[in-house]
Amino acid sequence: MDITEKVELVEKPPTEEVVTKEELLELFKTNSSPKHYIGLEISGFLHLGSLISTGIKINDFITAGVKCTVFLADWHTLLNEKLGGSFENIRMVSKYYEDAFRIVCPDANIVLGSDHYSSEKEYWGELVQIAKHISLKRAMRTLTIMGRKDDDEKTDLAKLIYPIMQANDIHSLGVDIMHAGMDQRKIHMLVRDVFPKMKWDVPVAVHHKLLPGLIKPSPSDGVDSEVAKMSKSDPNAGIFIHNSDDEIRTKIKKSFCEEGSTNNNPILEIAKNIVLRKFDTIDIERSEKFGGNVSYDKFESLESDFSQKKLHPTDLKQSVGEYLVKIISPIRDKLNLSDDLSDLIKNNMIFDKRK
Repeated sequence: MDITEKVELVEKPPTEEVVTKEELLELFKTNSSPKHYIGLEISGFLHLGSLISTGIKINDFITAGVKCTVFLADWHTLLNEKLGGSFENIRMVSKYYEDAFRIVCPDANIVLGSDHYSSEKEYWGELVQIAKHISLKRAMRTLTIMGRKDDDEKTDLAKLIYPIMQANDIHSLGVDIMHAGMDQRKIHMLVRDVFPKMKWDVPVAVHHKLLPGLIKPSPSDGVDSEVAKMSKSDPNAGIFIHNSDDEIRTKIKKSFCEEGSTNNNPILEIAKNIVLRKFDTIDIERSEKFGGNVSYDKFESLESDFSQKKLHPTDLKQSVGEYLVKIISPIRDKLNLSDDLSDLIKNNMIFDKRK
């Protein structure tokens, strides 16, 4: 595979931004197998965005010859008070995350944060060095990466360690490419500002688009990307890996999909970033009265027909629902989730939402 093909793979949907493409080209010219990282908090049930869409992008990197690491950020989860702020809970759920990513991204390296820190003697010293280059104001501005407001006077001091640790994770793992959803962009820009001051290599940043939630969007509450994205905390807003086939179909059937509107349309986004990444075509079945069956092998054609109201939301939803069943059911069948662990996650999702 030549360098142009590798860059094209990295840029494929759901990628939304590469900072910078020129640096990525140069990286592939000098390194045939650069190191990648994506960090994940250990919180609620995995869903279409957090596992499937993210996994599709990780596998693009792997196909391009990149050595990928999924970093399970258990200490970050504790700092963000997820799963009841219990490290025992976090440890239990982290195994569920590890198992899921081994199914979806079998060639990725899975690293648990606490295991990494125990083996990196220089980690905490380097963390202090990074902290000396970050102002309190800048650290506060990055708190939106945790789904928290940057002007909350109740923020405890421990949470300010979170962005510094995330920056140092990137350095200590020797990362050439740092990858995340668009909601993590601020921390990557912080890294690109601070690392040159430390005389450390600056990784390329790749940000993928976040899948919007299934419900009609509401006005922003001031937390970057938190309203629009598919959320672990709202069972009506997302397709979870452990939803049954009928639950998947029902959620898609009830989802927001305004006729003719291509703006913030979750069904179109799923069609583009999930279905057409896993299948060569989307086949829509409908009666002759409404134009008969139609197939799309390019998203642009599907989007055009939808915007011109040649494709009705009901027909699109029915097709997307069936494709999602085909994608999710094999993963769900392989991913064992005990009743005890399921209850633990459910109970703590309610607790986290009330905070």
